[in-house]
Amino acid sequence: MRLTRYTDYALRTLIYVGLREPKQSSIAEIARAYGISESHLTKVVHQLGRLGLIQTIRGRGGGLRLAKPPAEIVVGAVVRETEDDLALVECFSAGSCAITAPCRLRRALGEALAAFLAVLDRYTLADLLGGAEGDEIARLLGLSPPAVPAEAPAPE
Repeated sequence: MRLTRYTDYALRTLIYVGLREPKQSSIAEIARAYGISESHLTKVVHQLGRLGLIQTIRGRGGGLRLAKPPAEIVVGAVVRETEDDLALVECFSAGSCAITAPCRLRRALGEALAAFLAVLDRYTLADLLGGAEGDEIARLLGLSPPAVPAEAPAPE
């Protein structure tokens, strides 16, 4: 399974914006931090806004913020919404294959895709932003450590 660059940029944008919370981010900042095209990132941010994941504030002092708490942004859902085509092989889509009906490969690949997405469904943006890894990502991007609150310890 290989995700498109579009989905990669969507996930990285959410990470960047999440690490900057409560401050706003800009497309230019995100593009510069990751060394990616602003024009391509603009399309990604537009879709993230339409999906209700990013809030775009226009005008002077505008920018980008998360539209939901990080714990409510499920990685698997983002992947499903940003990937144009999760068809691993031709028989998953409108294409035809001479052996589609009896083929066990289609079933095996379908199970593999379902398992892949099920694993991603167990993670939220909050999981990606937390802990020492989140602090290290923030440092690598030139940001201060995230303002995401650590999970409270379970009562004993």
